[in-house]
Amino acid sequence: MPFVMDCEVLAHQEVAADHFRVTLVAPEIASAARAGMFCMIEVGAGYHPFLRRPFSIERIYPDGVSFLYKVEGEGTRLLSRVRPGDTLNIQGPLGRPFPVPGGVRRYLLVAGGIGVAPFPALAEAIIAEGGTPEVLLAARTERLLVGARDFTRMGCRVTLATDDGSAGHQGTAADLLEAALDPRESVVVYACGPMPMMRAVHEKCQAAGVVCWASLEAHMACGDGVCMGCVVPANREMEAERMVRVCREGPVFDTRDINWTACP
Repeated sequence: MPFVMDCEVLAHQEVAADHFRVTLVAPEIASAARAGMFCMIEVGAGYHPFLRRPFSIERIYPDGVSFLYKVEGEGTRLLSRVRPGDTLNIQGPLGRPFPVPGGVRRYLLVAGGIGVAPFPALAEAIIAEGGTPEVLLAARTERLLVGARDFTRMGCRVTLATDDGSAGHQGTAADLLEAALDPRESVVVYACGPMPMMRAVHEKCQAAGVVCWASLEAHMACGDGVCMGCVVPANREMEAERMVRVCREGPVFDTRDINWTACP
């Protein structure tokens, strides 16, 4: 059962160009949260903007949670002005989390841009299961790479790629995955980022016979599965339609369940 509650802002800092991390005091939400879940945040007072905004949970602490986001529109611009001591109204945790199966030799986390947001919590969950996450992190340019040092401090193996070659390998997240995959090993892949990137990751996993779990992003009005505003094409039926709701059936999906050719 998700909570709807006012939460104090404990910390808020810019971690890269137009990228921010906000940490909230929310012990009830933290106790129910799992890696891959999200919250709907009321980013402004009054009726502007009217709708809450969805944010993946970045990390889960004993007494709260943090969110990593990029300023891209009016909602995130307003959120970026919040200061420690302010209060935000939160609905959550919502959605289905990442599965973390045991007995897996390699856990590959493939992130494109701000798609890195749900992976710190996932990396901690994998470490708690005795695994060592391998993070394949890509962005357009070095200044937009977020979280590499955090993952390294957690004990993850980190490989970087940038479109312009300013850091790490010159190429994409899917290129890093192709180089890392070995179908002879027990591997599970997790992906989050732009739709074209996740489609490319899915195709490489399919070719290698590897299971991939993707956290999808979508515009949401309610977060409860009622408004049907976040549906994506699927390869299975939901209420007589070949569509699934990112907020309710997701945001984490087995990539084989998504009809990637029909996705925008």
